[in-house]
Amino acid sequence: MTHSEAFDALETRAPEAREAELMQRLSAQVARAQALAPAFAELLAGIDAAGVTSRAALATLPVTRKHELLERQKAQRASDPFGGFATIGWRGRLVSSGARRVFQSPGTIYEPEGVAADYWRAARALHAAGFRTGDLVHNSFSYHLTPAGAMMESGAHALGCTVFPAGVGNTELQLQAMVELAPHAYVGTPSFLKILLDKAAEAGTALPSLAKALVSGEACPPSLRDWLRARGVEAYQCYATADIGLIAYETSAREGLVLDEGVIVEIVRPGTGDPVAEGEVGELVVTTLNPDYPLIRFGTGDLSALLPGPCPTGRTNTRIKGWMGRADQTAKVRGMFVHPSQVAEVVRRHAEIGKARLVVSGEMADDRMTLLVEVRGSAEGLAERVAQTVRDVTKLRAEVQLREPGSLPNDGKVIDDTRRYE
Repeated sequence: MTHSEAFDALETRAPEAREAELMQRLSAQVARAQALAPAFAELLAGIDAAGVTSRAALATLPVTRKHELLERQKAQRASDPFGGFATIGWRGRLVSSGARRVFQSPGTIYEPEGVAADYWRAARALHAAGFRTGDLVHNSFSYHLTPAGAMMESGAHALGCTVFPAGVGNTELQLQAMVELAPHAYVGTPSFLKILLDKAAEAGTALPSLAKALVSGEACPPSLRDWLRARGVEAYQCYATADIGLIAYETSAREGLVLDEGVIVEIVRPGTGDPVAEGEVGELVVTTLNPDYPLIRFGTGDLSALLPGPCPTGRTNTRIKGWMGRADQTAKVRGMFVHPSQVAEVVRRHAEIGKARLVVSGEMADDRMTLLVEVRGSAEGLAERVAQTVRDVTKLRAEVQLREPGSLPNDGKVIDDTRRYE
């Protein structure tokens, strides 16, 4: 395996063994969430946790999206800032103990951190990026309010690394620290790493010790990766969120991102909870096995797709393509919001439709909706019936165009807003 050995035996176990263990833990996690997290006691009411031991069973549970989590948090601020989703807290709150730290993300959404070592599971991604015991890590993720800085620091400590908690901003001071401390590795956004390297070049300063990086928080296209490599820094990406922690990470194979061992990931059609076929782009939905914050089918709002086959490095877990855009494609048409879930409802009412895409076009005050639908079998009178369903569901008129199966783009778009507002 490139980058020496695997982080642990979990990464190279037989896929069947992984799936069996994940499904066993899933059932226990559902039971824990029902018993200790009031939000899930409500959301999963009537569900027999003992029966949730397969992906098919998981797919029948409701998806909780970030806006729903936020709404519950806001409604319960006085008694439980986590909205009934966490099983840990502090004195004077619904859950009285167990939280080491609490973070605030834009929204405003609060996230708990428990006492487990490497709580966010970042060490696995850092290890895949080549971070090792004894390395000095320059951490330029934020330590203020949000968990990114702490997330990476706890993972680095789990590997035996030393951390310089740089945080964001103060570019000149950060560069001075890099020159004087000679870190081996960097964590932060790729754009800030580029800024630091550009500043160093302008000052005629070399950073010969800096050889590896784990970047996240924004896209790192191949052009930037190559730019960093040309300056001696091998950068790897990871995909993590404040709610879940690590979800997937890049390896030396550079072929997608390998899923973390502590999550169960599904790709669903945007606006629904329905899993799509392997390779089809959809919303990434995550179930975490973290007992402190047991999010079940949490909709990230991000688009991705499953890749076939294992990673060439020998890691056997499923891979995803990485971040491919946002799944929330809500559009405002003639003063009314149209949601992906409404398009999904139209499809649900017509068995002949395989896939649909709502195109919103025109200019302000002259909006037009066209629903493109892939049709299986006979389509006599279907366009008219579907147009009526669109009107029933959205209260708006739309033209319906029938297409051959497989003709719509595989990009995860359910609503394609092509209007221009210049």
